[in-house]
Amino acid sequence: MADNCKWTGASGKEYVYEIFIIESPWNDVPGNYIFAKESKPHIWEAIYIGETERFKDRIPNHNELPCIQRNKGTHVHVHVNYDSQARLTEEKDLLAKYTTPCNGN
Repeated sequence: MADNCKWTGASGKEYVYEIFIIESPWNDVPGNYIFAKESKPHIWEAIYIGETERFKDRIPNHNELPCIQRNKGTHVHVHVNYDSQARLTEEKDLLAKYTTPCNGN
């Protein structure tokens, strides 16, 4: 069973994500994801925030992997979400709160 982490958006809404190592096998499901590193025990730092229709295709072939690796990303936090509009809203909410080195914000 994966560990969980709560991320809070600029709106104040909390989102629960499961934590996996980057090299995990990925399922063919949609959702939101956060590449992250653990800066202190149980303290996570977001490196890249995104959403996808297919974790299986997006995570292992991510165009920002070089940036994520340079910033010492080790894990991917995943929130399975089948609603495309809700995924976009969640991504925007989180990006409004967190400054991430690989999103270009």
